[in-house]
Formats: sequence, structure tokens, C-alpha cells
Amino acid sequence: MPKTLRVTRRGALSGALAALTVPTLAKAEHKRIATEQFEITRTEVWMPSLDPAHDGLTVAQLSDIHVGQGTPDGRIILAIRALNEQKPDVVALTGDYVTTKRDPYDRVPDLLRAIEGPTFAVLGNHDHWTDAKYLRRGLEHVGHTVLQNHHTVTRLRGVDFTIVGIDDGRTEHDDVEAAFKGAPRGGSKLVLTHLPQTARKLPAWQGLLCLSGHTHGGQIHIPGVTNAVFARAGYPYLRGEYAVRGNHLYVNRGLGFGKGSHLPRLGTDPELSVFVLRSGTSPVQPS
Repeated sequence: MPKTLRVTRRGALSGALAALTVPTLAKAEHKRIATEQFEITRTEVWMPSLDPAHDGLTVAQLSDIHVGQGTPDGRIILAIRALNEQKPDVVALTGDYVTTKRDPYDRVPDLLRAIEGPTFAVLGNHDHWTDAKYLRRGLEHVGHTVLQNHHTVTRLRGVDFTIVGIDDGRTEHDDVEAAFKGAPRGGSKLVLTHLPQTARKLPAWQGLLCLSGHTHGGQIHIPGVTNAVFARAGYPYLRGEYAVRGNHLYVNRGLGFGKGSHLPRLGTDPELSVFVLRSGTSPVQPS
């Protein structure tokens, strides 16, 4: 909601100038609100392989944050504040923390240190095109776990929960076999990767949930057009939920670009996605 605007008369400020100031400040406030805009989406995911102890767990995801020219700091700060208000059991970051080598790398850990709760991250193509090692060190310095073709097991509600992180496929750093090597065969698993197409390489028919980003929801989304263009370019998974070889895929629209940056967004608002994990099969079957 817009903040209340107050214009105070100072010295010999004329009524005419004060009248001019109100719409000017209102316009500035409207612009600020537009640059900080993002959508919180909530999705319930039914997973037969999820341990019953983990039924109801929440996972929050941010992707394509693009610190620097790609995203106003205010949007990132408010999105993290909203994420913390959800009190997620797990936080997933799915890559592209900066855009170019000219971006302020140090701002990445400075901003993302505010995330509360166990946080697991993978890298994206822009991270590899800039300085992946530096960005990884920065994320780890503030306590976030970075997974590059690796998995980790954490205890949630007293039961093991496996998080598999697959490195970026756009830059051909992905190695699914290495990421799953030694991972528990059964039980609760969550897969993180930047490029949605990597979901095609996952072990089939495991009921896995794979979270990704990369596409910004098409950046400029024109119904019936954007999906066709992206599919022709080899990107069939653009935004939201998909079933891929017996697994669940979710493509986050990303937080970066749009108003307040150098690239527009249209019809695809920045996104903070929240998932509620359910053990078993959905009682509502698709018609």
C-alpha cells in the first residue's frame, strides 16, 4: 500500500509550489511502488515419496535476483521480508545473483544475509559468466549452502530430508549423475537447478519436486505467442507447474528486471514462490 505523503510548508514556500509538490511526490511514490512490486504465489505439491513426517513442510523460492542494474534493492529487500514472514522450513535460491561483471558482487551476500531459515542455493548461467567462485564464497560466508552437482541431507522434524543441487545446464556445468551419487534411494527429496530443461535428465517417475528459474516467465509474456517462441527456441517450460517424466517441475518467474531496471517485464510479474509439500497422492485428480 502507498505510504501517506505529507507536504510541510517551510519558510516562504508558496501555495502554488506546494500544490506542484504533491503530485510530484505522488508520482515518485507510485514509481517506487512499481519498482518494488512482486507476486507471492502458493502451490501445494503432492509427493508419494515424501516422508509422512514432512507433510505440510513449506519451501520458499527466489530466483534470478540479478543484484545491481537488473533489480532495485528495494524489491529484493521487500521480497526477503515477505519470505521471512512465511517462516519456511527450507529456502531455495535458484541462480543468477548478478547479470554482468559490472554488477556489485558484494551486494549479493549483503542483501541475502537477511534470509532466515535453512537456505540452499545453486548457480545460474550469469553467475558462471561473471565470477561463480566469488559468488559461491559470498553466499557461503552468510551461511547459505551452495550445491554444485552435489546433495546434502538435513534433518527436518527429526527425519532426513535430501536436497539435490544441480549446477547450471545453460553453461553445461550440470552433472545430474554426480549430484545424485550416494543420495538416499527413498525418502524426501527436493531438487534445485537453474535451467528448467535439466528436469528432463532427472531419474524418471520418482515423484521429485524440481525448482528452477532462468526464463523470467518469458520476460515479455504475450498469451499464445511467447510460449510458442520459447518452445521453438528449445524452452518448453516457461513459468509455473509442469509434469516432466513422472516428476514435478516448477519454473519461478524470477525477481529481476522490470521497472527500475534496464529491461522491461510485461505480463509476468516478479515472483516469490511458496510451496506446501504433501505426502501421498492428491485427492483431487485432474479431469
